[in-house]
Amino acid sequence: MQYTIEARQLTNGQSQRAVFDWQPRETVIEAASPDDAISRFVTENESELVSLSRPLRGSESIATVKKNDSVFVVRIYTA
Repeated sequence: MQYTIEARQLTNGQSQRAVFDWQPRETVIEAASPDDAISRFVTENESELVSLSRPLRGSESIATVKKNDSVFVVRIYTA
C-alpha cells in the first residue's frame, strides 16, 4: 500500500523558534502499514521518532519527528 507522508518543520534547530513555512514536504512510501511507513520515513531521513498518535477512526496518523535540532510534525495517510 502507498502512504503519503507530509512533514512540516515546527522549530528551527539554530534558533529554536517556530518556523512559519507552512509548505509541507511530501513523500510517498510503499509499506504494509502506517507504522511501517513512518519507520521507513524516520530511517531514510536519519531522524528520530518522538511521538506517534494513531486515530481510533479514520486513516490519518500524526507523528512528531526530530532531526538534528529541528522538530517536524508529520501526517501519515493512504496515498
